[in-house]
Amino acid sequence: QVQLVESGGGLVQAGGSLRLSCAASGRTFSGAAMGWFRQAPGKEREFVAAIGWSDGIPYYQPSYQDSVKGRFTISRDNNKNTVYLQMNSLKPEDTAVYFCSARATAVIIKSPQYWPYWGQGTQVTVSS
Repeated sequence: QVQLVESGGGLVQAGGSLRLSCAASGRTFSGAAMGWFRQAPGKEREFVAAIGWSDGIPYYQPSYQDSVKGRFTISRDNNKNTVYLQMNSLKPEDTAVYFCSARATAVIIKSPQYWPYWGQGTQVTVSS
């Protein structure tokens, strides 16, 4: 099994920044992907960003949802088994619960049903 623990959510004004962290533990894979999804009240869970790797080397270019391109950056610290989501120029429509997720292949698929491992979620609220 894989355990994912998110941190870093909070309340920020529009235009501000937050950095989310997701620490992974448990089973490891030679190739994997970790990503961020979000779910706003009354809406379906949606893909935000993901990064894949193989044997400790970034394998695929990070993938982003169009609405966050240029504002969000996903990165990975191999030594800490941690993935980060740096969120800049936040907008009220970014308000949601953000979930970290993982899958045991470097291929990034944007549909959440293909991601078997999930964290508990962290709330991000952007005020206008």
